[in-house]
Amino acid sequence: MTFFKTAFLLAKKDLYSELKTKQVLATMIIFAGLVILVFSFAFDPTNNTTKAVIPGVVWVIIVFSGVLGLNRSFISEQRNDTMQGLLVAPMEAASIYLGKFLANFTMILIVEIVAIPFLFLLFNFQMIGSIPYFILILFIGSFGFISIGTFLAALAANSKSSEMLLPLLLFPITTPILIGVVQATRITLTNMGKLSSALAWAQLISAYDVIFFVLCILLIDYVLEV
Repeated sequence: MTFFKTAFLLAKKDLYSELKTKQVLATMIIFAGLVILVFSFAFDPTNNTTKAVIPGVVWVIIVFSGVLGLNRSFISEQRNDTMQGLLVAPMEAASIYLGKFLANFTMILIVEIVAIPFLFLLFNFQMIGSIPYFILILFIGSFGFISIGTFLAALAANSKSSEMLLPLLLFPITTPILIGVVQATRITLTNMGKLSSALAWAQLISAYDVIFFVLCILLIDYVLEV
């Protein structure tokens, strides 16, 4: 069984389980909706000055919804020693990480597809920037956040306070990504600045993503064996 085939099977298993229970994904979408509603009451959607907060709200939704999903990704495997069974199976630990990453990444993309149009609709936001660039920024930002988050979720899973430990580890490490994606999102949504600036941010985020994704693949063996 190849490395990638194993990872896809694990991702398929997690997504199928989530499709049956609808616990984590439903929680993430409900949380995203609540965030949007709170911001809609805090800021007048008809006021043009409130449009400046939209890039930040987009990533508040993604980040905090993502943390909810990441917290459950490895904790769910602790039941009935499922993780121990995966570790003794004839597969690489990196394929377990990649499978979990693919499942988490798919779920956060679903949240984005549902929540972001709802946010734009509620705030009557007229996008004047570049839609392809915006989609690109969403993709690479989510990729980096989820890749690091999946690794740290595996690290925190054995802790009794994993739900508190994960955000404490995750937010400082992903701060460069979050700064970059908020700036790039602001440019691509409002056209406040040249798109070349957004591309520069995208290149910086992509480099950060690649470095940490490779590090996570290389170090996951040590994390899962602890």
